[in-house]
Amino acid sequence: MGKRKKSSRKPQGPKKKEPLPTAFPCLFCNHEKSVSVKMDKKAGTGELSCKVCGQQFQTGINYLSDAVDVYSDWIDACDTVAKEAAEASRTDAPHSYSDLAAGAGGRRNSDMQIDRHLVAAVDDEEDGQGDYDDE
Repeated sequence: MGKRKKSSRKPQGPKKKEPLPTAFPCLFCNHEKSVSVKMDKKAGTGELSCKVCGQQFQTGINYLSDAVDVYSDWIDACDTVAKEAAEASRTDAPHSYSDLAAGAGGRRNSDMQIDRHLVAAVDDEEDGQGDYDDE
């Protein structure tokens, strides 16, 4: 007794790859599929624009870049700007009215013309003490 002959299978073609997306959600207006990417590989630029809010971004690309890469560069650039703005507001802005009166932030009291009595009253109200400081 012999084994059954296996039927020869025809070779399968390569698996189909799912295409990468070309429309993305906007970071500013939160509309789905409102951001489109145009790529000019000869010029080496990728341009991104939102159809709803008009936000635009341009970055350099290479021959391997795709629309997803331009979108991710935009996200990274937005994060960088947001972090820089947060750091600038943290270092430049005084933390309370008494900091303003003390001259925090490189300003002089004579330049700001703040009444120290009003500043002290506002700081007391923030503490929840109000006029009851002595008790």
